[in-house]
Amino acid sequence: MTEPTVLERLARVSALIAAAGRNPDEVAIVAVTKGFGVDRCREALAAGLRTLGENRVQEALPKMEELPDASWHLIGHLQTNKVKQAAGRFALIQTVDSARLAEAIARHAPDQAVLVEVNIAREPQRSGVSPEEAVDLVASSSRLLDVQGLMGMGPAAGDPTPAFTELRRLRDEAQQRIGKPLPVLSMGMSGDFEAALAAGSTMLRLGQALFGPRA
Repeated sequence: MTEPTVLERLARVSALIAAAGRNPDEVAIVAVTKGFGVDRCREALAAGLRTLGENRVQEALPKMEELPDASWHLIGHLQTNKVKQAAGRFALIQTVDSARLAEAIARHAPDQAVLVEVNIAREPQRSGVSPEEAVDLVASSSRLLDVQGLMGMGPAAGDPTPAFTELRRLRDEAQQRIGKPLPVLSMGMSGDFEAALAAGSTMLRLGQALFGPRA
């Protein structure tokens, strides 16, 4: 039996978005190309996916050189010693999790679009600012960078709905605090994106749902 193509997998995802009562045109999809080569990236672009996401700067940069027309997002933790390589190169850095990191990015690219990453799962192995400090970080970062919203990952096990609901609440609270819209709620991965859609996600980060299992 042949594996489904990216285009076929994307059609399934779009059907699930519609089944959740959401307009597929209003939910952005980041195709997570971590661990996949340039050929699979090209397949995603040919299927109509324009936004590609990478976890590590060093894996992203060669692909960005090969595929400059794609919109690239950094979705993995960004170490301050990699900021110089990343700032100004990515259309969106989704993983600002400290004032120190925001300041480092702003020194290199003050107009960089970012999301504030929140550890909504409250798991110590995860990166992200604590939920209790998230609104303060959005407020301070928005004075330095183009903060467009919040990003978070559901828990490793169990129902992700409470975590996703909390991220939406924090986004709404942050909007009130800074007095400007934060349109992006990046939550939902291949294993939990239906719950994220129900909670109001506007951006899904999908790898296996589009490309199948990694080698």
